[in-house]
This record gives sequence, structure tokens and C-alpha cells, in this order.
Amino acid sequence: MDQRVITLFHESIEAKMQAGEQLAPLIAHASHCIVEALLNEKKVLTCGNGISAAHAHIFTANLMNSLEQERPSLPAISLGTDIISNADNSNTNDIYAKQIRTLGNQGDVLLLVTTTGTASNLLQAISAAHDKHMQVIALTGRDGGDVAALLDSQDIELRVPVTAKHRIHEVHLLTLFCVCDLIDQQLFGGF
Repeated sequence: MDQRVITLFHESIEAKMQAGEQLAPLIAHASHCIVEALLNEKKVLTCGNGISAAHAHIFTANLMNSLEQERPSLPAISLGTDIISNADNSNTNDIYAKQIRTLGNQGDVLLLVTTTGTASNLLQAISAAHDKHMQVIALTGRDGGDVAALLDSQDIELRVPVTAKHRIHEVHLLTLFCVCDLIDQQLFGGF
């Protein structure tokens, strides 16, 4: 059993190293785009499904609160928190799109997290964001799925180059912490 744990740790480290080498410039670019939006008094909207929703929420919490140093809150909204209030609506495919159409504005950023890139509600979220002239930053995995096909030239895809779902989740979480760290560095300096 101990060896299995060590093997799992090594596999996780290898996936993170491989992704880090490939994604570093894109992660830096994503952080810069969010900083530009924030400096222009815009906000970040986040969404995902399942564990990816939890990751999106963690990212939002890190912007609203502080990652490592005390600093002012940054405007971010984690979408999907009113799903319960829409329980009577049998069509939840537009749950994020509806919120984006209501809360999103031109110049805002949609940060979307997905392992497969195939969920209809996330695809509709991208379309709604584009309709609002929002930039999309999509954390994906595997081949990017349908999400990758919907992104346009101003959008950023941070695709984790592994197939195991749990490894994608691990890298997504680390990526989000990296983006938060870079945002803090650009807006508030070193610590």
C-alpha cells in the first residue's frame, strides 16, 4: 500500500511538470488578461460542473479574499450558486448562459473549468460570453472537447495534456493557484 501511495504522488508530480512546461506562457498570459480586465473595472465570472465547479469557486474565493497577503478584494462571481432557485426549471443547460447574460458585461472575463469540454451548459456559457463580448479562459483536459472548438482568437485555452480525469483536476487546481499568484504579483507586487 505504501508503494501505491508513492506511485500516485510520482504520477501527479509528472503530470504537473509536463503541464507546467507546456502551459507556463499561457498561464502567464491568462493572468495578464484578467489583470487588464480588473484594471479596467471589469470582473471575472467563473463556472464549471462537479469538481470543476468547486475549482471555479476556489478561484473566485481567492480573488475575493487573499491568497497569501492581505489585499483588497477583487471582483469575481462564481456562477451556478443559484441553481437551487431554478429547481423548477427542468432545463439547466442554460443555467450559466442565463447568469452571464444577466451579470456579464463587455470586457469581463469568463473563466470556465472542464475536464471533458462537452457539457452543454458550458458550451452555452461560452456562446453567451461571446455575445457579451467577454474573453473566455477555459481550463480543459484531454483534447479540449467541444469547448476548444468554440473558443475564438481572443480566448485562451489552458489544456492539460493528460487523459486521467483526476490528474486533470489536480493540474487545474494548481493552475488556478498559479493564476491567482500571478494576478497578486502584477497588482500588488512581491511579498
